[in-house]
Amino acid sequence: MIQLQAGRLRCAVEPELGGCITGLWLGNEPVLRVTPPTQLTTARLSACYALVPFSNRIGHASLVWQGTQHPLVRNNGDEPHAIHGVGWQRPWSVLDEDASSVMLSYEHRADASWPFAFDCSHTLRVKPGALELTLALTNQSPQPAPAGLGWHPFFVKRPRSHIAFQATGRWEMGDDKLPTGRAASTGIDADCAAVDVDHCYDGWDGVVRLRDEVLRVKVRSGLTRLVVFTNPTREFVAIEPVSHVNNALQMVAAGSAAADLGLATLQPGETMMAQMTIEVEAVR
Repeated sequence: MIQLQAGRLRCAVEPELGGCITGLWLGNEPVLRVTPPTQLTTARLSACYALVPFSNRIGHASLVWQGTQHPLVRNNGDEPHAIHGVGWQRPWSVLDEDASSVMLSYEHRADASWPFAFDCSHTLRVKPGALELTLALTNQSPQPAPAGLGWHPFFVKRPRSHIAFQATGRWEMGDDKLPTGRAASTGIDADCAAVDVDHCYDGWDGVVRLRDEVLRVKVRSGLTRLVVFTNPTREFVAIEPVSHVNNALQMVAAGSAAADLGLATLQPGETMMAQMTIEVEAVR
């Protein structure tokens, strides 16, 4: 476990468990959810993990790319889809570390979970009042490969918490958790206790504000798509900046334009990057 700190902000990172963040605190107040160490058996239960090399789901774990079908591993229990890439299920190496920052690395060789080689770095830097995250992914395959990036942080949902962000569209979702179509949306401005969503928004302006009686949190990113997941039974709000729409790979294979969905194609040796900052301040 790596502990990073600057001022009152503290972040814990577990490289071996999918390179995940296991906690983020301002003083003694948790910003992200904390799972007891004895129960933290997967990055899916952590405070935050990186989405590499795609976010959300690829329907029925079937990837079609440039005319070739690649069956993928169904990597989330009984769920029929491939979900959230492969980085969250693999150990990461530590390339550099000091008191307030760490750079992690994951090198992927083509396998049944993802048929394209790539390497990825994840830099986490704590500053007083902010956690800065940067992902960089390079295609190491000899052919063009699809790629996507994002993060999956779980913010603590306290009483009277409120979420607000602006967007231009929302992708509706079927019972199979795959998108069915896009509808106009202005985003969300509501008390978290009343929010019931598990959707991808596009046309996001890059800022989410989450506040309650204890903390004010601002999530910033240059990415323009955002997945939000919470409902009245959940004690967290997942606020996920992502580069592409859910199930984008299958929609592109069916004829949708990759640019409209945010799906990147990386040439051999080409790199894409993404950035997210979590700003935190105490209410009192």
